[in-house]
Amino acid sequence: MALLCSNDVIPTNADGVLGFKQNSDLFYLTGIDQEETYLILCPNHPKAKFREILFIRETNEHLKIWEGEKLSKEQARNLSGIQTVKWSDDIDKFLDKNIHIPCDIYLNSNDHSGRNVDFISETDQFNKWIKKAFRVKKHKKLAPILWNLRCIKEEEELVQIKKAIEISKIALIHFVAKLKPDAKEFELEAELTYHFLLNRSRGHAFQPIVASGKNACVLHYISNNETCKTGDLVLLDFGAEYGNYNADLTRCLPVSGKFTERQKEVYNAVLRVFKFAKERLVRGHTMLKLRDEVGKCMENELIKLGLFTIDDVMNQDSKKPLYRKYFPHGVSHYLGLDVHDVGPPNVPFKPGMLFTCEPGIYIPEEGIGIRLENDILITEEGNIDLCESIPIETGEIEAFLAANN
Repeated sequence: MALLCSNDVIPTNADGVLGFKQNSDLFYLTGIDQEETYLILCPNHPKAKFREILFIRETNEHLKIWEGEKLSKEQARNLSGIQTVKWSDDIDKFLDKNIHIPCDIYLNSNDHSGRNVDFISETDQFNKWIKKAFRVKKHKKLAPILWNLRCIKEEEELVQIKKAIEISKIALIHFVAKLKPDAKEFELEAELTYHFLLNRSRGHAFQPIVASGKNACVLHYISNNETCKTGDLVLLDFGAEYGNYNADLTRCLPVSGKFTERQKEVYNAVLRVFKFAKERLVRGHTMLKLRDEVGKCMENELIKLGLFTIDDVMNQDSKKPLYRKYFPHGVSHYLGLDVHDVGPPNVPFKPGMLFTCEPGIYIPEEGIGIRLENDILITEEGNIDLCESIPIETGEIEAFLAANN
């Protein structure tokens, strides 16, 4: 038996709440985007109607007034394809009668390497309740099974992701129209937000980075409150969310419309690493090999930029390679329902997997930070760059700015 529950509505202060964000695993399996939702899968249950059971929150008069109606059972059936739908208040009674049937209980959990281990989620509390209330014999992790499913994107998922990328491109055009000396980073962010919402995205896939000048050397700069200055670059790391699926792309744009020679030199070094990495995002390759190969490629580019020498490399600590000073993050990650999506680590790439490709060079002493990022789909024949229509070459960027500014 596998048990999953939705995320909770997170409170802020007083009686305030944050917007609801569904548990990605539950959404993947059901399509239900509502709080207080539970899914039970028991494929060997003697009664066929209990092999898939969906529990949803029941509407009452109070909820109708304050929050509006919740899904009806019929609506939930149509959305999920699950025929047995019950109210959430009945889950403990159902489990009391049926949890003894299977030998193993698979509990869902957030096992992502970057998770906040101190936060107690609704899933954590649900799992604790299951273990205490029902004294089940064996607990197993559901996450590895779901990771192997979710890492291969279905065509329906790719439709959503492509729509998120399309909306991101539209927003970028309007961003560029507002990019000029003395523009505020937050004004530029507002353009993205406006055009996301205008095109039926619910908003940003993640907190956007609009980092001008030296701010671009801060990898997760999200203050977005400085002024864009003449001669600076703006690093824009952003993406729209659409139907719970995410885009994730990065571009670097000259505030004045033209790259300086040094900016162009660094930009083209990043672009060469980007193309090198992209060629290796193909079936059969692995993330471990990709990182090692990209590290060597980046090392050569940094030598050409004069940031260290071949002799420095020969004498470096192999556990602390010099290139990490200027390229301190990874080159790729899974993308999908989560921006840093789940998937098995270090397995050979398979058709249907979707990754970002995002090398960068950051030189704080020069006030230059450049990252380039597109979303790459692995196919049988090679890969498809889902962001290929968005300008990335320096000449394309300058022409793009001139045409839209």
